Amino acid sequence: MTARPEAPAAPRTVYDFVGIGLGPFNLGLACLTEPIAGLGGVFLESKPGFEWHAGMFLDGAHLQTPFMSDLVTLADPTSPYSFLNYLKEKGRLYSFYIRENFYPLRVEYDDYCRWAAARLSSVRFGTTVTEVTYDEGEELYSVRTQTGDTYRARRLVLGTGTPPHVPDACRDLPGDFLHSSRYLDHRDELRRKKSITLVGSGQSAAEIYHDLLGEIDVHGYQLNWVTRSPRFFPLEYTKLTLEMTSPEYVDYYHALPEETRYRLTEQHKGLFKGIDGALIDDIFDLLYQKSLAGPVPTRLLTNSSLNSASWDGATYTLSFRQEEQGKDFELRSEGLVLATGHRYAEPEFLRPVRHRLRYDSRGNFDIGRNYAVDVTGRGVFLQNAGVHAHSVTSPDLGMGPYRNSCIIRELLGCEYYPVEKTIAFQEFAA
Repeated sequence: MTARPEAPAAPRTVYDFVGIGLGPFNLGLACLTEPIAGLGGVFLESKPGFEWHAGMFLDGAHLQTPFMSDLVTLADPTSPYSFLNYLKEKGRLYSFYIRENFYPLRVEYDDYCRWAAARLSSVRFGTTVTEVTYDEGEELYSVRTQTGDTYRARRLVLGTGTPPHVPDACRDLPGDFLHSSRYLDHRDELRRKKSITLVGSGQSAAEIYHDLLGEIDVHGYQLNWVTRSPRFFPLEYTKLTLEMTSPEYVDYYHALPEETRYRLTEQHKGLFKGIDGALIDDIFDLLYQKSLAGPVPTRLLTNSSLNSASWDGATYTLSFRQEEQGKDFELRSEGLVLATGHRYAEPEFLRPVRHRLRYDSRGNFDIGRNYAVDVTGRGVFLQNAGVHAHSVTSPDLGMGPYRNSCIIRELLGCEYYPVEKTIAFQEFAA
């Protein structure tokens, strides 16, 4: 189904809320608010259509969460925007059933989101927000766009996502290095280089390494994978650990002192930034297979932080420090891929209303338990970007419907979708 034509903004229309940005979380909110007659909202997205990590649609790459962590199911299993309904309409429900794999392919999840977005009347693609202001007298936010339209609303839901992170060592680096988010677009030219260095850890780094390793004997490049992590951490996915993605754990975590939460944020990275265990095994098996013909031209280096990088017009010189040994070393490489993740950056369009937003001692949003970040505690809500306040639940796709149920409760003043209070067997607080 093609997307509905965009409706022009009505300058005097007052919406109950404006959603800015349309990643999976705000898209889920759009799906869940669509059937609520008493709640009027609009979602503004700068891209011409829905896009979710298109640069990493490698063959066989799948979500690390089951299909029930779709846009709506864990809030409303009867929603017409569910992944199962998508499969039914696409004629693939029985194929998915026979596949006996709970984890959708990444390209499949992206198509599902596009399918859902095309059915929504509240979505405006190709609409770039340039400024947000607040009228104290009318108690309304004005959201101005690049086209000159203004959307007025009582509340905002920020869903601009987390842009690709480039380390300080590479911030002003020239050349053709690339972030993992653009890997597929440049894979062919990358494979033509004599040497490639991959920097980073986590699922994206592992998928790229496995992909490049598979063709290493075809193209003959030297392949390096360097991570500052002490080892190649698997994603911890045991069931009692998964209970940390629960309302009880959010309650517990959010109530902890700020410094404790930031300390735990570093300790918990393996819970949501680790590598799928099966992929780690596949990498080892592929290395073993390739080694039967002789030494494989590849290096895997851990405990190594990238300190500086330079480019002479043809080759990168990368300076690392082996943290446990306290020793420095260099690698020279024609190709450079940064699988260094994504980090939240506060949008510039919020500058005129910063005085209405709350910040913690480190300059990050001070996010309420109800996901609000404004001084009233009920006017501006934040999607994702809240690991420091809401733990590993912040980026978790399965907790998106829960967060949206909570936000909808705040927008309506009543509980439209039941919000779970207790689901865990274990107790987190004394």
